[in-house]
Amino acid sequence: MRASARRAHPRPRPFATAGLAAAALAMLSLAACSGSGEGEGVRKEGAASSQPSEPGAASLPPESAKSPQAGQAPQAKPGAQKGGSAGATPHGAQRTGTTTHDPYAPENRVPCTAANTKVAAAPLPRPLNHMLITVTNTGSKMCDLKGYPAVKFEGAQSVPPVMENTKPQAVTSLPPGGKGYAAVILSAGDGSGGEGRTARSLEVGFEGGDRMARAALPAEGVHIDDSLRVTYWVSTVEDALS
Repeated sequence: MRASARRAHPRPRPFATAGLAAAALAMLSLAACSGSGEGEGVRKEGAASSQPSEPGAASLPPESAKSPQAGQAPQAKPGAQKGGSAGATPHGAQRTGTTTHDPYAPENRVPCTAANTKVAAAPLPRPLNHMLITVTNTGSKMCDLKGYPAVKFEGAQSVPPVMENTKPQAVTSLPPGGKGYAAVILSAGDGSGGEGRTARSLEVGFEGGDRMARAALPAEGVHIDDSLRVTYWVSTVEDALS
């Protein structure tokens, strides 16, 4: 019985087992070769598609590669607007450069005279015994109101003196339509100027001028005495009466 059982189930042969193993290895090798080739092809295709289409495009940032949209002006370089637009003239250069249209240029200024001004005189209730003279530039150019007014009342033999402490630091200049001022102290409030008299007419002269402008006075006239004096021409009423 033992002998017949051993014959019924013979052991596998060694070469058969080796053949099966070899076949399995061959199939795995073929599958690996096929997968390796497919992966390599994918890698090559991906690498080729990532290359720039134009030479040098890879060195530019994404913003540089974009062209401006239609109607959009290119951005200016930093600092291009510094210093103002081209051709602009600073205000200071206008005075020192071409002076054709500069009213402050010496060649475009004229003295204030009776011919290019209008003069008005008005007695004031305060300060007492004061009168304000107003000069208006009626010309087309800047005029310089130099010095102080030469005030000549009716019957006067000379013009009154000026108060030196009222001299401004610079000459008063009037643009067209501009006004200048001077004050006249008509009499002394304490009677130290003498008895005085009433004047009903007034003429005002300008430094360097050869004519005097007539200024109307109130119908009752103004009272003047020997203390009569004037201020320099200034640019504000406050300065004239201070």
